[in-house]
Amino acid sequence: MGTLAAPESAKPTVLRVAAFSGSVRKGSWHAGLIRAAEELCEEFIPGLIIDHVDISNVPMANPDLETDGGDGFPPEVEAFRARVLAADCFLFASPEYNYSVTGSLKNALDWASRGSVKCWADKAAAIVCAGYDFAGGRGPLHLRQIGIYLDIHFINKPELHVRAYDDPPNFDADGNLTDAKTRERLKKVLLSLQAFALRLQPKE
Repeated sequence: MGTLAAPESAKPTVLRVAAFSGSVRKGSWHAGLIRAAEELCEEFIPGLIIDHVDISNVPMANPDLETDGGDGFPPEVEAFRARVLAADCFLFASPEYNYSVTGSLKNALDWASRGSVKCWADKAAAIVCAGYDFAGGRGPLHLRQIGIYLDIHFINKPELHVRAYDDPPNFDADGNLTDAKTRERLKKVLLSLQAFALRLQPKE
């Protein structure tokens, strides 16, 4: 009589996280937060893959650049939209500029909202930020407001607002996150994003 084979264990779902730094400067703390997120996922969270999407080459939003009845876009925009659409969830490393998001990030958000395909819709997202006295904490409130129209579903907790100029500093001269406690807090944000994104996945 043959032996019964043990059932194969289900493979864990791997989620692709499109990550955007609202700051495009060299040595940006926010790009550093994304690099730290990549490292944390590789080491501790195999179910998440960070895709760091550079928004510095995305042209300013202009309907005159659209073709095909509003569904055709410049090559840089098409490439950007494809990466947004391919993502399962999002990580925004968003600095605060004048109580709001940066112009570069708002521009990227606008481009991926154009046309008949809504690239942002019905996906989970998390926001992390760094700054001075308020650690960039007011800008994410405006990003959440923008996300309402785009149908982005943000996690509420935990939050991560990093004071960049603590003593000792949380970042080195190249913008790399060096503080172990902050890295642990970032890990908790990523785990929360993973759990929420899995809840939003379509059921088979």
